[in-house]
Amino acid sequence: MTSKPANQATSRAEPITDGLALESPKGESALVVEHLTKRFGERVAFDDVSFEVGYGEVFGFLGPNGAGKTTTVRTLGTLLEPTSGSATVAGIELCPENGPAIRSRISIMPESPGLYLRLTVLENLECFAGLYELNNVRWRIERALRAVNLEDRANDQCGSLSKGLRQRVALARALLNDPSVLFLDEPTSGLDPVASREVHGLIASLRERGVTIFLTTHRLEEAERLCHRVAILNTTLRLIGRPDELRDQLFSRSLDVRIRMPLEEPNAVLRGLPGVEGWRQTPSGYTLAVTDPEIAAPQVARALVGAGAEILSIAESRHSLEDVYLELIDEDVEARRR
Repeated sequence: MTSKPANQATSRAEPITDGLALESPKGESALVVEHLTKRFGERVAFDDVSFEVGYGEVFGFLGPNGAGKTTTVRTLGTLLEPTSGSATVAGIELCPENGPAIRSRISIMPESPGLYLRLTVLENLECFAGLYELNNVRWRIERALRAVNLEDRANDQCGSLSKGLRQRVALARALLNDPSVLFLDEPTSGLDPVASREVHGLIASLRERGVTIFLTTHRLEEAERLCHRVAILNTTLRLIGRPDELRDQLFSRSLDVRIRMPLEEPNAVLRGLPGVEGWRQTPSGYTLAVTDPEIAAPQVARALVGAGAEILSIAESRHSLEDVYLELIDEDVEARRR
């Protein structure tokens, strides 16, 4: 299934690194994936996956362990060759001969930072800048450290840093070559809440500067907070869109009504109200299925007041991204059982 971003940017906004960022091709998407499949022998890692990611978009790739998220990143990052299908990465066709060109325009931050723990932060970044054969190395390193707030830790050994600080170093390393697309694979895995919040802040800062980010995660609150759109993968792509769009696709809209005492005849009060399709009683009041909360809420309030009810609150029910995720993954489990 293919879905284009609702607000696709044709070029990146202010780059993270003072003007050295690569220009984004006008009128193109940062990623275009069409019917991509990867198999290892008889095992299917992911199958028939299609989507687009616009420049400047933060795109969340969600799914349980083993769903194919990391394999998708490795395939798009030219580390694995797809079994079938096609893709364009940063405006370049995904094929073996284009591997070096693609790698020069992207960065991948894996779940495990892979730093040299006996080297300092500065020495690690110098090493990786050399592998990229970058010019203006010291300038690039200074900007990357400034972007992740690690300027004062440049001479610290990486082995002495906390997990959260090592993730920051890994993110600085990923920014060295001014990537057109930044792949972040489970960037907060294994981090405590404080360190996770710091990484979230850095990602949000990159988002504000228009950096294109492909974020794989199984932390749903992380995706809901940071991503413009999300895709839910469980070997196949189950659904794609903005979190609010996905909620509306999967769940009917409803109002939660809290009143001090239950109605004596709720059916007589609630049935037939404009915009109300049905109701059920809850411990604190009633949940009403509605076509449009803005139309139904005033009608419900007037009916309850007319019936002498003391209203404590009337609010639209809000399903979380976790509700969407669990609904889709549960469907997949049942399908496999059949």
